[in-house]
Amino acid sequence: MPNEALLSSILELGWSSYQSVSINRWQCGVASHVDDFVAEEVPVVLMYNGVSHVVMLATPTNLDDFALGFSLTEGIISQASELQSVKIYQRANGIEVQLKISDECFQHLASKGRNLTGRTGCGLCGSTTLKQAIKPARSVTSDLKVTAMQLTNALRALPQQQQLNQLTGAIHAVTWVTLNDGLVELREDVGRHNALDKLIGALLKRHTDFSNGFMITTSRASYEMVQKATAVGVSILVAISAPTALAIRLAQESGLTLIGFARESSCVIYSHPQRFTE
Repeated sequence: MPNEALLSSILELGWSSYQSVSINRWQCGVASHVDDFVAEEVPVVLMYNGVSHVVMLATPTNLDDFALGFSLTEGIISQASELQSVKIYQRANGIEVQLKISDECFQHLASKGRNLTGRTGCGLCGSTTLKQAIKPARSVTSDLKVTAMQLTNALRALPQQQQLNQLTGAIHAVTWVTLNDGLVELREDVGRHNALDKLIGALLKRHTDFSNGFMITTSRASYEMVQKATAVGVSILVAISAPTALAIRLAQESGLTLIGFARESSCVIYSHPQRFTE
């Protein structure tokens, strides 16, 4: 059972991010009837200037960060100042996020003709052309180098920062790590790319220099994780699981150092290994 301090800190996040359910557990030949905690998955609609653009299934926390991060990594805005306001409303069937963007950005968005419904793990739902489906990754250049010990220290610290995952066991996390301060910021979500957008949004609010740190994701490194990381100039992306072949190709083309199967004593460097040192 989680301690009271953990429950209180999660409840303070705002919307209900988990539910308590009654379950039957069988363990070592013994059956028991107990309460357990499961992650919540909520439809979240993002509306730009009053027009619905996307419905994502997400963990209903840090949605202002998510709105900013998603808007930038999806190319709806090119800088944080173009997102003029964010208002969040709880509706009967989900959450509505109303975003106000500049007229120029909205006209560009309207010209795409893209309205999508995104499943938790989906990065391409609603794309109507091949060009829309695979967006080019931004080129990144950075002299940043991370040592094996710095990566190991970050990986050791990561589990204790994953409050929702400690409670439910079903949540991805993405964290920002700097060489001087270690784990600086972390966001969680049932969707790996949602967690990344939340983290990027939070860091944009802090006017973070994305060339001075690296990101760790507790998921696999898929195409959209590389695309979103490079969109803000991140030069090192570390994944606990494996990357896809498309993610590797995109990382190679963009200049991103992509690391997979990250453990305290081992990892695999798939692209631009010069940024990882023993």
